[in-house]
Amino acid sequence: MTVTPPTTADTPRTEGMNFYTRKWVRPEDLNANGTLFGGSLLRWIDEEAAIYAIIQLGNHRVVTKLISEIDFRASAREGDLIEMGLIATHFGRTSLTMKAVVRNMITRKSILSIDRIVFVGVDENGCAIPHGYSTITYDRDRMPQPRSEECGAGADA
Repeated sequence: MTVTPPTTADTPRTEGMNFYTRKWVRPEDLNANGTLFGGSLLRWIDEEAAIYAIIQLGNHRVVTKLISEIDFRASAREGDLIEMGLIATHFGRTSLTMKAVVRNMITRKSILSIDRIVFVGVDENGCAIPHGYSTITYDRDRMPQPRSEECGAGADA
């Protein structure tokens, strides 16, 4: 289900975003200024984008190839709730490009936007592999297949 946040003068419409996640800003996420540390936010975005890429590419092995210019517009403080939205914008032969938008749900201000985040699906040796997709999936039809268990997992020891 896609949820479109309300639009205000400070919050651009994120219509079309089809993957949302929310985070609660905690004390360990703050910088010396008492606001959300940019590194924490970028870690969250990279992790959520990786999860989104895994689902869209059907491969549990994905790597971050590129994160374009990051435009910080506002911040968040302890206790604020932030919402991150992602949308696939382009499927390459081995890659997925997406856009990210983050907003503060308490202040309703846009925190940042990233126009391009590129993930590449790789094999067990780290080599890029074609995925064969060109459209977004909303089902779990591309979830990576379970890995085979080694050494008789599940057998009585």
